[in-house]
Amino acid sequence: MADLAPESARDSVIDEPGSGWRLNLVLFVLTVISSFGTGALYWGTLKLDGPLDMFFVFVRVLFDPEVIAAGAPLAVPLLSILIVHELGHLVAARLHHVPASLPYFLPLPMLSPFGTAGAVIGMNNRIRSRNALLDIGAAGPIAGLVVTIPVLAWGLAHSPVLPIEPGPHTVEGQSILYWLMKWLVHGFIPSGYDVVLHPTALAGWGGLLITMLNLMPIGQLDGGHVAYALFGPAQDKVSLWLRRSLLLVFVYNLLRLGIPVALGRSSMGYWFVFMNSVSWLLLYGLLQLMSALGGHEHPPYEPGPLSPWRRVLAWFCLVLLVLLFMPTIMTNYP
Repeated sequence: MADLAPESARDSVIDEPGSGWRLNLVLFVLTVISSFGTGALYWGTLKLDGPLDMFFVFVRVLFDPEVIAAGAPLAVPLLSILIVHELGHLVAARLHHVPASLPYFLPLPMLSPFGTAGAVIGMNNRIRSRNALLDIGAAGPIAGLVVTIPVLAWGLAHSPVLPIEPGPHTVEGQSILYWLMKWLVHGFIPSGYDVVLHPTALAGWGGLLITMLNLMPIGQLDGGHVAYALFGPAQDKVSLWLRRSLLLVFVYNLLRLGIPVALGRSSMGYWFVFMNSVSWLLLYGLLQLMSALGGHEHPPYEPGPLSPWRRVLAWFCLVLLVLLFMPTIMTNYP
């Protein structure tokens, strides 16, 4: 699964906040086309005669009701989650009088099961207030999760529990919160069975993944803002070690999936082992790049206390990350 990109490179120069809207609009339209086309390809009932037809599906999003209807169950809820997530950041920034751009949505057809790599908001000026830093960092993930939970619940309610058939199939990443949602909707799922995700359930699962990635207390991700507002400059050292720990998660997945292959207990193959683990390596590389471009240390805030209820909010975000963490993001079986 292609990484849905963390959208909190807030202090890097993307564009002057508020300087225009044309690029934002073009990228959003391309993301809509990409998401609807991806939904139609993966989850629709379209018949493709060849690889070139896959390209024309994206063109047909502009005028073909069949493609739009086939892609809507995935694209509409997913785009809603992304939009609300970004609006959370934008509203919080406006309330604190912090200049911020409109969201830049990132289309990613064919390489992402959602047709998008998420979105970014440009903030060229430093967030000087400790309370503002916490509010802006936490607002996006929490706002997005408010939409994600009902989307996931509805999607799971329309997802059947079926036996796991031999042959090629994909298993989405599991987290405590996701497991709890499945249990609340379907009860105990016996061994050898699994939930076959409705497209809207996949969008809800994608919302959990987006929230998890953004809440990581690393660098200038949303979780990095939250942790820095809570812990101050000491967070810089913690962020460095947490970023390095992503390599350990990569190795963990290599061993978890690769040892059964080496012992002859799995027919997955080493290529599948690597591809099912590589998301964490790619995330580490992306965060390293963000650190190189934006600096290894979080920009400081002006002196001042963090209000008591914001301390509660910050700890809630960190606990939420634990509930959302997926050790393996997605597993493809041959």
